[in-house]
Amino acid sequence: MSMVSEILEELWNTEYNYKGVRVNIFGIPRFQKYSQRNIRTTIDRLKRKGLIEKELSGIILSKHGKEYVRKKFDSLKQFERPTNQPKERKLLVMFDVPTEKKGEREWLRWHLKKFGYIMIQQSVWVGPAPLPKEFSNYLKEIKLDRCIKTFKLEKPYK
Repeated sequence: MSMVSEILEELWNTEYNYKGVRVNIFGIPRFQKYSQRNIRTTIDRLKRKGLIEKELSGIILSKHGKEYVRKKFDSLKQFERPTNQPKERKLLVMFDVPTEKKGEREWLRWHLKKFGYIMIQQSVWVGPAPLPKEFSNYLKEIKLDRCIKTFKLEKPYK
């Protein structure tokens, strides 16, 4: 998760302030692994983009920022790896997702790894058949199924 995502998520979830900084319920700032300079730079960038606002009580998400975070949380669902999935790699998945859908492409690759698929080439993966039904239905829902082709292999890939 990037620092931008962590800052926006923290602003979305936290209601506690201490000296203008959002803290967890114990009063500890959540961004200890980043330098103060990186945090200030990122916050200034988020302010320029209109995602956050500085107020007397501290930094809050703007209306545009809340909309942005809501879209991020709702945009792509997460799926669990099926428990009864066979180990044989008998399904070849090929995809060509346009560059303007980079987030969806990375989401797809992440889930293929999660489902036990391995990459043969950049957009060619092989793994257990079939893909989970709910995952396939969601691909249709977000219109990513048009960019994906699957082929059942006669013999398992080694």
